Amino acid sequence: MRTSGAAALIIILAGMLAGQEPGFQQRHPRYRIEIGDVVAFTFTFTPDYNQTVTVQPDGYITLREAGDIQVLDKTTQEVVDIVRSAYGKVLHEPEITIELKDFEKPYFVVGGEVQHPGKFDLRGDTTVVQAVTLAGGLNDRALNSQILLFRRVSKDLVEVKKVDMKHMVNSGNLSEDMHLQPGDMILVPRNKMSKISRFIPFPSLGMYFSPSIP
Repeated sequence: MRTSGAAALIIILAGMLAGQEPGFQQRHPRYRIEIGDVVAFTFTFTPDYNQTVTVQPDGYITLREAGDIQVLDKTTQEVVDIVRSAYGKVLHEPEITIELKDFEKPYFVVGGEVQHPGKFDLRGDTTVVQAVTLAGGLNDRALNSQILLFRRVSKDLVEVKKVDMKHMVNSGNLSEDMHLQPGDMILVPRNKMSKISRFIPFPSLGMYFSPSIP
């Protein structure tokens, strides 16, 4: 029996809610492979198999004598484990190391009612308040009591967190100021959003952010 898209989404959400809080619990996540990344594999005892490949638009890499391997959204250690298993069919206990030659530089996006909305390099530990400051600060139309932080928690879903910057600044207590992860998107709205789900489909992000943001 087929499951409708809506029903499938409900099942995914239920699974997430039943477990631990996704996404926002991890301060320093490991980098995950993206499309276009250039990855070099070194075979310690069999250098003839050394090779450098680019992650294809479908998330796969093609390795000599191992074929196509799906690596999108995996950590480098996960990729090494998969590749070692694949080459175990032709090599005896292969020793493999991996190096990212070129990859998506960490970034975050700030949109809405700030002086300079856009995409920024994520350099070091950065919080929501610091990110808003880097974007030139709030403009006169900003609603700083309900800043929204969007974080992707799966291929299809984004988790939304509300940040009350006004309360934090007025109280002098920044303990609730969230630390960013690569790819996070911050929206400073003009009006209060009373109805926004904790999880939203990834394609829905476009309705919140200006198309002028790169």
